[in-house]
Amino acid sequence: MSTVDFESYFKHQRERIEEEAKLIKDFSVFSFHYVPDEPVLRPEATLLIDELANFNLSGIPTHLAIVGSRGSGKTLTVKYLERVVQRESDLEILYANCRHHDTSFKIFAHLLGIHARGASMSEVFERFCARCRRKTVVVLDEVDLMSPKDRRREILYLLSRAAQPFMVMMLSNSPQVLKELDAATRSSLQPVPVHFKNYNADQIRDILRDRAQRGLHRWEEADLSEIAALTTKFSNADARLAIKTLQYHVTGRAKDLRACFERARRDLVVDLVCDLSDSTLAILWAAATNDSDFARSIYERYCAHCRQRHEKPFSYVHFHSNLSYLQSAGLVALVSTKQGRTYANRVLLTFDRNMAREIAGLRFEA
Repeated sequence: MSTVDFESYFKHQRERIEEEAKLIKDFSVFSFHYVPDEPVLRPEATLLIDELANFNLSGIPTHLAIVGSRGSGKTLTVKYLERVVQRESDLEILYANCRHHDTSFKIFAHLLGIHARGASMSEVFERFCARCRRKTVVVLDEVDLMSPKDRRREILYLLSRAAQPFMVMMLSNSPQVLKELDAATRSSLQPVPVHFKNYNADQIRDILRDRAQRGLHRWEEADLSEIAALTTKFSNADARLAIKTLQYHVTGRAKDLRACFERARRDLVVDLVCDLSDSTLAILWAAATNDSDFARSIYERYCAHCRQRHEKPFSYVHFHSNLSYLQSAGLVALVSTKQGRTYANRVLLTFDRNMAREIAGLRFEA
């Protein structure tokens, strides 16, 4: 194809996309990082507000473990409350995503805004305490994705034992995160679990309506209701999936709503799988390529994969915790099946297993 052909094609596509996007007045409402000025808040948010208000008054923290499926509004709720709290209280709120800063040392360095190579954990923690003179809330998002090298999650123990007033808010997709804490940390932290239930269809529709009012020139209520129904019926009521489906619908990415939904679901699955750590992706790969879907057999294949790569595999307990995380992310379903007099877990993939094979192949062969 000549240069002129490329230019003509680009011009044609630009004009087509601009025409399709005329319904949109603000593209930012489709971003997963977008936090509305007045979001549709979960009822669970009242408990978070109560504990933040108590901490602001007394300086005595209640540490919280906020657990719920991906897309259930955990991060959005906390980020919105951060805005309110910083306007209405003396609290300081610090945020770290443990996917990107996956050890206690890296989290402290990130919160301090420093490169702390050569420093010890105690030195970095002392600098952190010196910086945080006010009552401080430390939000650790995706805390279940901290590195296996930091299995004790030392930051939780240090913050809970500090003389200064620190309140910890842990966010996790996996309900197993509390069970993974060592006894000393759990005893010191005494986290209160807060479960964010999956959205229902009415809540998903309210979220879509809010985005539509802010970001679209016009829309059909019937479309919002259909997207909400599809999202609650065929996924874990993931609000992000509903929002992406609406985006594809108003930009004409597919012929009908169901096709837009399927395309959005496929794209989100790709993002989810690509974002997995190497160890968790290895477990998903083992489930996708194993002849049997029983967890024990998958674990053996996973261990063989680790030995081939000269890596130490997880214990079976930690392996099962990763399966629970994959289930909370909507990538697998764990089913208990009776075998004789006992029960065994089966691992059923909820998407095309070839996708897991291809992404794992690119990752591990690179």
